[in-house]
Amino acid sequence: MDDDKPVIEQMNDAISTAAAATTEAAKTAVKKVRRAAKKVAKKVAPKKTKKKQAKKAAKKSTKKSKKAVRKVTKKTTKKVAKKTKKRKSKR
Repeated sequence: MDDDKPVIEQMNDAISTAAAATTEAAKTAVKKVRRAAKKVAKKVAPKKTKKKQAKKAAKKSTKKSKKAVRKVTKKTTKKVAKKTKKRKSKR
């Protein structure tokens, strides 16, 4: 404590420096939290998009496979029908 300054001035200085220190600490804490949140968001967001893309790919592949199965069944039924017609005509 300075004996030259009055007590009220000393208290004002102490309070103002404490307030400045707390605001700086709060600012640094907020910056750290934002950085951490950005890192987490970067890690989480791609996983969600990958899952969505995987689901879309799965849907597309199932649709394609269903179409392929339909084509194959149509071809085979036509072939079978032709063979049976040939057999009947030979009789």
